[in-house]
Amino acid sequence: MAKAKAAASRRKSASRIAAAKPPRKAGPSRPASPPKKKPIELYYWPTPNGWKISLMLEECRLPYVMVPVNIGKGEQFTPGFLKISPNNRMPAIVDPDGPGGRPISIFESGAILQYLGRKTGKFYPADERRRAAVDEWLFWQMAGLGPMTGQANHFLNHAKEGNDYARKRYGDEVHRLLGVMNTRLADHDFLAGAYSIADMACWGWVIAASRIVDVDAEFPNVKAWRDRMGKRPAVERGFALGRALREAQNADPKAQEEARKILFGQRART
Repeated sequence: MAKAKAAASRRKSASRIAAAKPPRKAGPSRPASPPKKKPIELYYWPTPNGWKISLMLEECRLPYVMVPVNIGKGEQFTPGFLKISPNNRMPAIVDPDGPGGRPISIFESGAILQYLGRKTGKFYPADERRRAAVDEWLFWQMAGLGPMTGQANHFLNHAKEGNDYARKRYGDEVHRLLGVMNTRLADHDFLAGAYSIADMACWGWVIAASRIVDVDAEFPNVKAWRDRMGKRPAVERGFALGRALREAQNADPKAQEEARKILFGQRART
């Protein structure tokens, strides 16, 4: 009987102690993981203009998916692509996480490079003086090196015989532009001082120009810059993107002939 009373007393005492204890506070809740952002869609074919954007995306380590646009089959004229790029030219991008968190589509390689530079804060300086230097060489490529190299390649490698004037005209202009670049790179590691979108814009076109002009022999500073950039891991990855697609087309004579019919002699589609 005494033992039972002692046990009851202990239970009452434990109840009073438990009641006196303040309630235990809940620990801090773990913050919810942010929703995973969708990757940028890169509408692309492996050409000097396409490489500009694949290089930039790789350099910035932005998640992206490649959407092939086979320009040799005319896929650049499909209604869906024209909504993104009304000039029926690739590259183009769709960024699901655009300004204000809303999707945005952008065409024209220079505009895409500038957009990605502003978005990431990389390879496109915020300082106006340094940004102006980048813009100078970016637009130098857009207005000069790219179009002139493209025309030289066309008349040298694709046009019929009897275009001697055009071959010399555009070949000479590519040579002149490489000379401008060679002079600039005599005392600069990169075109605008630091590595930037201007270098990414020019690199693929120097690769193309190297098939027209003996860059290694005539323009040593351009060669050193080209090779220095080519060793960057991001450049290697961006340059390799879609290579198998282009190689398969180049290995098929029928595909090459069809591509020539589609790519050359285009007129307005109304």
